[in-house]
Amino acid sequence: RFGRVIVIPKHGKDMLKSEIWRELRMLDELIQNATVKWEDDEIFTYKDVCARWVDECFQNDILNLDYIIDEVENRTLNLTFPIMFNPVTWDAHTFPVYFGGTVVSEDGLIVSVPSVQLVYFVTADTKRQDARGAAWEEAFLNIVGKAEANHMFRYISTARFASRTLDIELERNTRTVVPYFSTTFIIMAAFSVTACWMADWVRAKPWLGLLGNISACMGTLAAFGVVMYMGVEFIGINLARRLYCAGIGIDDTFVMLAAWRRTSVKMSVPDRMGRMLSEAAVSVTITSVTDMISFWIGIISPFQSVRIFCIYSGFAVCFTFLWHVTFFAACVAIAGYAEQNNLHSVTCVKVSPMSKSEHRSWLYRTFCTGGVDPNDPDNPLDNKEHSLMAYFRDHMAPTLNWWPTKVVVIITFMGYIAGACYGIMGIEEGLERRKLSRSDSYSVEFYDREDFYFREFPYRIQVIISGEMNYSDPVVQAQVENLTRTFENTVYISSPLYTESWLRSFVGYIHRNQDYLNVSIDTEEDFIENLKELWLFKPNPFLVGCKIQRRWNSDHSIKDVNSSC
Repeated sequence: RFGRVIVIPKHGKDMLKSEIWRELRMLDELIQNATVKWEDDEIFTYKDVCARWVDECFQNDILNLDYIIDEVENRTLNLTFPIMFNPVTWDAHTFPVYFGGTVVSEDGLIVSVPSVQLVYFVTADTKRQDARGAAWEEAFLNIVGKAEANHMFRYISTARFASRTLDIELERNTRTVVPYFSTTFIIMAAFSVTACWMADWVRAKPWLGLLGNISACMGTLAAFGVVMYMGVEFIGINLARRLYCAGIGIDDTFVMLAAWRRTSVKMSVPDRMGRMLSEAAVSVTITSVTDMISFWIGIISPFQSVRIFCIYSGFAVCFTFLWHVTFFAACVAIAGYAEQNNLHSVTCVKVSPMSKSEHRSWLYRTFCTGGVDPNDPDNPLDNKEHSLMAYFRDHMAPTLNWWPTKVVVIITFMGYIAGACYGIMGIEEGLERRKLSRSDSYSVEFYDREDFYFREFPYRIQVIISGEMNYSDPVVQAQVENLTRTFENTVYISSPLYTESWLRSFVGYIHRNQDYLNVSIDTEEDFIENLKELWLFKPNPFLVGCKIQRRWNSDHSIKDVNSSC
């Protein structure tokens, strides 16, 4: 866990000023002294939870430039890029770690520094430490945010970030759409009910439009429950899955109802159900299986969030399909029996067909008639076509078969393809992190500053050589050195000045000081012994990553020595 602050000046574009450095010290003290109240009224600060390097908290040694900042500001002392020893504290300042957007002269001297970042690492080796670290991160974000909001600093502007910021803000961004789900469901349900309406109050199926939405929602919830029972983590982006499955459910609903309306009213309900399912099941099954396969292919993605989303989506499509061919099909059967008994589609009250209602009032004929007369099922007054289906058959289809329309469609489609190709050529690889957070999130400013100031030296590549090797062998030393230089000579590595190699450093140290040290590293035992005595001492950073193990013979002599760094 960690907390980061990127600081820029409020006036000008250079951080190398004494008043700015004083406020940086104030900011550091504010963060270091922030108190956190935890379980059992335990109170701790950063020093109690900090990640330690050789028994000491990680320090932002760049702040020690305040000892020489006056000389730097009046240009009597120049800072050399990328590394410089502090003449007062003897700290080795690695400027690319802390300085962003640094302007450097041809002589390698720093001209101006537009941005400075401070980093605070927190240990999280155990669950308790991780929980304490999370509490400290929250306190860190709050105290830096309050300082910025209250204009505590006159010369600097801060932007904060913590290890959990991206996860929390992405979750927060996703959950902001939850209040709109009810509105969306109401709109989709209203559309479904309206689309299932007819002038014939018996053949209309408004309740089935609503039940189609309910079936999709129940299938999605059942799928989510099964996947969570299987132990798959639930993430916020899965919430968007509900709307997609609702759309699939509505589509399947309309396909099944259209197939039902194409069956003859003179057939029995079981026969009509069989005819409907035989016709609609093909298209419904094909689309559902295609969607399932597409999402389950996404499970092989290397991104965990994509895998989780695809698992939930694939199961949701599967369960939506199962619910529609079982639950919704049963609802259609019930509606079919209601139609067979000439019941009103809304009130479920038995009504008369139009052919027997000519003597009834206009109000009754408008809102209460429908169905067919069992004694005269072919009466044209009771068998009017669905106006929308008739429109597409009698008007839309002939229009599409007219040759000028075909030309327009082809030209439009070619333009669509051309526009798609042009758009693909303009796609930029990568993802802007600021788009993962709400526009009012504190993290947006941090992302913008990091992308603008800290992208010249963004990553530290680390290489591990595993296995047992005799590092005292000059051949092995040469092989490791050649490997290191191969990496340094690639176009992606900035400069060998930034390379840290324990073997290069140790062997070079021995060779440079051979006359003074008078030691040998020609044997494995001597190499490891001198490595321990002459090189792995505090505060050497390589000490943390090195382990030395001796194995002894029965006569207490050394059998062999193993080391790893």
